[in-house]
Amino acid sequence: MKRGEVIAGSKSALVTGASKGIGREFALQLARKGYNILMIASGEEELKQTAQEVATTNPDVWVRYLAKDMALPNAAEELFAWTESEGIKVDVLINNAGIFSFCDILSTPLERIERIIHLHDITATIMCRLYAADMISRGGGRILNMSSFSIWMPYPGLSLYSASKAYLKSFSVAFSKEVRDKGVTVTAICPAGIATDLYGLSPKLQRFGVRTGILMTPRSCARRSLNGMFRGVRCKVPDWWFRLFIPLCQLVRGPLMRWLRDYTMQFQK
Repeated sequence: MKRGEVIAGSKSALVTGASKGIGREFALQLARKGYNILMIASGEEELKQTAQEVATTNPDVWVRYLAKDMALPNAAEELFAWTESEGIKVDVLINNAGIFSFCDILSTPLERIERIIHLHDITATIMCRLYAADMISRGGGRILNMSSFSIWMPYPGLSLYSASKAYLKSFSVAFSKEVRDKGVTVTAICPAGIATDLYGLSPKLQRFGVRTGILMTPRSCARRSLNGMFRGVRCKVPDWWFRLFIPLCQLVRGPLMRWLRDYTMQFQK
């Protein structure tokens, strides 16, 4: 078998934010590797359609879905209790659900601040705590947390988003060291721009971004991310050439930062 593949239906994976974009690709690719799939997202109709797609293309595994807003308090605890009551044992956990925000903090509604921090940080942390403990009791498992390339870009307008993702990356790397010898691997993925609806880009701009190499496709991002997870990498930036820009991002300051802020104010919302 290739890396990550299992006997069809012998193990299960849970994917949040699974109805579209990278989450949809995670579900499709893990199902092809032989995993039963539990798909979580807030919108039931779209989630149901994606689940049917995954099930139709992968008849040798079961595919279930649950519409749930993971940005709400106690969402992680409620989901864990539900999977326990249903007898679903999670061998791979993908914390993919996310909310993008490009807006100055003083212009950001308090409700959005709370939802982003809760989803990216509190929910993901508790999900790791609960499911990792269960994985350890059964011999091990794998966890993938979706951070962001923006952790190296604490720019105006990205203060909330980049900080919440920076926490998730730092937590994942440290937590991986705590559970590695117990049979659980934890991987933080820090992708740059992805051609999805997360950023509010039109389909035309998404296609342009992919053609020029500015954006990755969800399929490529998911494939590279899963490869890193199954190799046990603690932190991965897909694709390799985006890593070259990390030092450059950290050099943006002074007059260049002021120009960037003035220019990007038109895109804040």
